[in-house]
Amino acid sequence: MRTHDFRPLPDLASRTLAGSVVYANDELCAERENLIKPEPAVYSTGSFGHKGKIYDGWETRRRRGPGFDYAIVRLGVPGVIHGAVVDTAWFKGNYPPFVSVEATSFEGFPTTEELTSANWVTVVEKSEVKGDSENPFDVSDAHRYTHVRLTIYPDGGVARFRVHGDPCPTPGCRPAPSIWRAWRTAGPSSTARTCSIPRR
Repeated sequence: MRTHDFRPLPDLASRTLAGSVVYANDELCAERENLIKPEPAVYSTGSFGHKGKIYDGWETRRRRGPGFDYAIVRLGVPGVIHGAVVDTAWFKGNYPPFVSVEATSFEGFPTTEELTSANWVTVVEKSEVKGDSENPFDVSDAHRYTHVRLTIYPDGGVARFRVHGDPCPTPGCRPAPSIWRAWRTAGPSSTARTCSIPRR
C-alpha cells in the first residue's frame, strides 16, 4: 500500500493526457473507457440499463469458475511510475477483492495480440482492496513504461484507475520534476526536448 503521497504527480493514464484503455477481456456490465476519466466517479440512482444497474466505471460479469479479468491502458505520456490508485467508488458489494498492476513498454502502436502476449512486469503485487474506496499503492521501479495492465481477481467493478509518475515521452530520457513543469507550461513538444537527454 501507500507509504508516501505520489498523487501530486501527473496521472499518466488520464484521458486528459490522451491515455486510452485499448483492451479489456470483459466489459459486459460497464465500459472500460470509464476507468481513465479525469473526473471523480458519480452515482445515479436512476441509471439502469437492460443489464441492470449502470455504474460509472469498468465492470465485468461474474465468474462461475477460476480466473481473472484485466484491462490494458496505453499511457497518455510514457514515464516512470511512482504509484497507482485503484478507486472502487460506489462499488460496495461488486468490487474485486484483489488487484495487481503490471507494466510493459512498446514504441508506436502495438496490436492487441502483441500486447496480450507481451512480457509484463509486475509493479503492484496481487493485493487486497476495499470497496467504495481509493486504494493507493506505491511503485518502486525506475523503468520507463508505455502501457499498464490492471488485473482484478476474480471479477467486479473499478471506478477509476490512476497511474501517477514522472513523464518521460522519449526512450532514454531522464525523468525529473522539471519535466512535468515544462509539460504544463509549454506543452508536449517542449517536454520531449527536455526528455531527450540520454542517461549517463
